[in-house]
Amino acid sequence: MPQVRFLGHSCVTITEGNHKLIIDPFITDNPKSPVKADEIDVNYILLTHGHGDHVGDAVAIAKRTGATVIATFELANLCAGEGANIHPMHIGGGHNFDFGRVKLTIAHHGGGYGPDASRYTGPPVGFVVTIGGKSIYHSGDTGLFYDMKLIGEMTPIDLAFLPIGDNFTMGIDDAVKAVELLRPKKVVPIHFDTWDIIETDPKSFAKKVGSMAEVVILEPGGSLDV
Repeated sequence: MPQVRFLGHSCVTITEGNHKLIIDPFITDNPKSPVKADEIDVNYILLTHGHGDHVGDAVAIAKRTGATVIATFELANLCAGEGANIHPMHIGGGHNFDFGRVKLTIAHHGGGYGPDASRYTGPPVGFVVTIGGKSIYHSGDTGLFYDMKLIGEMTPIDLAFLPIGDNFTMGIDDAVKAVELLRPKKVVPIHFDTWDIIETDPKSFAKKVGSMAEVVILEPGGSLDV
């Protein structure tokens, strides 16, 4: 059974047996992170887009551990130029790995690498990760889009990670609509309370979701069996 752990902001780990994945390892500069970057030991690093609060420590972790970075063609090659092992992919594409399968979905956001986010990193994406017989959807930073309904129809989602912090991503009401479209069994809210500008109340989100799905609010460092 896969286990997920929330490390603050949008960073999560997925562990199943010897397989260890991390998504958007924003750790060193993350005021909510309960761990340090040099404590992370993973096989794969998945990046939803090129913003610094998502790429974070990816290259440093990849070089130290030998982990493979999975990202869009553009962002993966940028990481390769900095010394990381990579597996480039793109929207709509899927690939079977030793732990299971990854498929890239659309996301509506931006993407740029570096202090001024000026280096092009391809479009933002979400991930559907199938591991240990479970399907986990991490939307990345995104606004609401109706094709979420197709994502849930094509792959029944056991667990979804959805942003609720507003301003840069969906706020609570749009995230509730996303749950309605996706129909996941469980939902973990992410991308909120890292800074004042994205402060919000996850309990309000859970109340509005109601019986559509089980909402699990994880504090940074908290974990959940899928």
